[in-house]
Amino acid sequence: MATPLSAAAVLAALRAEGVRVVEVGNWRTHNRAGHGAWGPVHGSIVHHTVTKGTASTVAMVRDGYAGLPGPLCHGMIAKDGQVHLVGWGRTNHAGGGDPKVLDQVIAESYGTRPTPPTKGNSNGVDGNARFYGWECENLGDGKDPWPAAQYDAIVRVQAALCRAHGWSAKSAIGHLEWSSDKVDPRGFGMADLRAAVAERLKHPASWNPGGAPAPTTPTTPTREVAVALTADDVKKIWTTDGILKSPSTAAKGNDFWTADSYVRDIHVRVRQAQAEIAAVNATVRTLAEALAARDATVDVDALITRIETAIKGVTVRLETEH
Repeated sequence: MATPLSAAAVLAALRAEGVRVVEVGNWRTHNRAGHGAWGPVHGSIVHHTVTKGTASTVAMVRDGYAGLPGPLCHGMIAKDGQVHLVGWGRTNHAGGGDPKVLDQVIAESYGTRPTPPTKGNSNGVDGNARFYGWECENLGDGKDPWPAAQYDAIVRVQAALCRAHGWSAKSAIGHLEWSSDKVDPRGFGMADLRAAVAERLKHPASWNPGGAPAPTTPTTPTREVAVALTADDVKKIWTTDGILKSPSTAAKGNDFWTADSYVRDIHVRVRQAQAEIAAVNATVRTLAEALAARDATVDVDALITRIETAIKGVTVRLETEH
């Protein structure tokens, strides 16, 4: 049992373990908050995607599909071994599972594998609240290969989480070990995967099997995968407080404004400025006409044009404080 890692903490743990991470969009705040609990966590579940193609798979696990909104996991482990982080917090990945399996994972009391589950998505306990979830790019037909780089990344991800929480490798399970109606992952055995995770945990996070070089880490940040923002994403960005510092004109104690508040304030100020400029122009014409009444040599139109030109030349800056 443990408090879920923060987004920053899991990112640090993965990188320390030699995982090549791709941060996708707003993954740190993209989750299913409001649709159930998140935490305490007891372990990590490995899945396969039944898809082909990294870009489309990333988009699918991030956004979900009809009947199952995303994110569908915390990270997607691609064929090349890169791990695409798509969400953090509660995600739709585990579904319902067997409470006996949960007890065995919490106690880390089983042998080579947990007791075969007898409950599934429709009648089991909520796994989305209790497990990290990792989708792995694979057709799931038992024939699609698991490249060495991908398998190594799966091991490193599970080891990173176990190391961060002080768990043994028995806290890493497959979806088929959690739910009676699941078969993933297919193509390798979870007992073998746990053995590899256990071996990593005997060594420092920087360890590489057989003295092999660490996976190549780009010297520049990995380019993010382009994904479309949903309406909910835009709403969160628009209304999130605590990021933009409020202007000096804000009420005392109101230290931050949302983007929505900033734009509304700018709109009001622009309208006020437009009204004031119109009033100034009217006043200028009145004064010019009064002056002309006293001095016939004054060209009213020419005088007004000169003054209006000078007014338009003034740069008005609406300043925001960072």
